[in-house]
Amino acid sequence: GPSENTKTILSTLKANDAVATFFVVGSRARTYSSIIKDEYASGCEIGNHSYNHVTLTKCDIGHIKSEINNTNSVVKNLTGASPVIMRPPGGSQNSTVRNTVDMPLILWSIDTLDWKTRNESKTVSAVMNNVKDGDIVLMHDIHEPTKEAALELIPKLRAKGYQLVTVSELAKYQGYTMKKGNAYSSFR
Repeated sequence: GPSENTKTILSTLKANDAVATFFVVGSRARTYSSIIKDEYASGCEIGNHSYNHVTLTKCDIGHIKSEINNTNSVVKNLTGASPVIMRPPGGSQNSTVRNTVDMPLILWSIDTLDWKTRNESKTVSAVMNNVKDGDIVLMHDIHEPTKEAALELIPKLRAKGYQLVTVSELAKYQGYTMKKGNAYSSFR
């Protein structure tokens, strides 16, 4: 994301006293600048997801730096704060990416495969059948069925006693200090 679906997800998060981390693609952030501002104002965390959603392991160091710096610049211009965490597109990372990005890399412990199935009930089941304390759930707010799944999941998870927090909050609450160049898929 972001996308036209993000605003509805933000409203549902707020109504359920919850926040999330949105890993944004810099080129989309420019298009949806008001949504980036709304994410930030609502207490959500904005992470870097590259500028053009490229596979960073196929890029040279200069291109990786450009992808990261351009997105950081867009987000900082919109919110006043630069992202402090990064999710590499497709989770693709290697030592060159880890050393060049200069931020902790955030992966996931639950991949809903929402980008593939485009199915609300499968996305909900992928989370509800597998979620544990400390999990990081991967979803893509650009897809309408994912938005619908989020609207169902957020109150369901809260009703089961889960606190929905940002990735940085999750790491802190679980006693982790994230380090630049390290990759994290959960905080248990």
